[in-house]
Amino acid sequence: MSDASAVSLVCCDVVGAASVDGNVLERSFAEAIATQGVVTGTAAYVRSMVQFDRSRGWSPADIMHRLFPEEEMRAQAASLAFERSFRAAIDRFGVLPLPGANEALAKLTAAGIKVCLMSSLSRPALSVVLDRLDWWQRADLVLCADDVARAFPWPDLVLTAILRLGIGDVREVAVVTAAESGVTSGRRAGAGLIVGVLSGVHDPGRLRRAGAAHLLADLGELPDLVAAQAQAATIPATTRRD
Repeated sequence: MSDASAVSLVCCDVVGAASVDGNVLERSFAEAIATQGVVTGTAAYVRSMVQFDRSRGWSPADIMHRLFPEEEMRAQAASLAFERSFRAAIDRFGVLPLPGANEALAKLTAAGIKVCLMSSLSRPALSVVLDRLDWWQRADLVLCADDVARAFPWPDLVLTAILRLGIGDVREVAVVTAAESGVTSGRRAGAGLIVGVLSGVHDPGRLRRAGAAHLLADLGELPDLVAAQAQAATIPATTRRD
């Protein structure tokens, strides 16, 4: 048979499937580090924002610990400030599903494919997003940074979804994400299909280099891509061209 496997689980990064107006994550991060004296116009601010860009998709708490190594109190205070700023920004600017996201999730579920919505955000922060999107009923499982020892870019979220939903083979998993760290997580977990979402979080080249096999600007195309993966899984390897 083909090396491809039919997809039985789609792990969808919530931040990669939703559009947050006003660049909420960046704004919340900047406000959080400002509480620790890292403000606009300083070299420390520039370094911090570069670190934020490199670490998009990571747990905010993990980013803060990288910014304030060996300063646990400052890292914790900055993390708490991020949580407050994030919830306030969501209330102010809102959040919307990316084009085709609702339709894709509905079609996947109708096709009998399990869906796990996941994020490196904390449970309270992710809950705010899912409440606004009305996505709690869209998934068989919801996972966040609080559910695992390590969030993106580590494979823990994807592997936890596999275990909890009883998936027999990691190659039956598709990971859908807009962040390089999410792509890395899927690759490290051994997912059979890794899809990068072109939502502006990271550029196509960065997603490709991290290991994304496919790039989508419209999530409405995801069910067809998953179906094509299933069709490829039925083709005997001897019939494929080299």
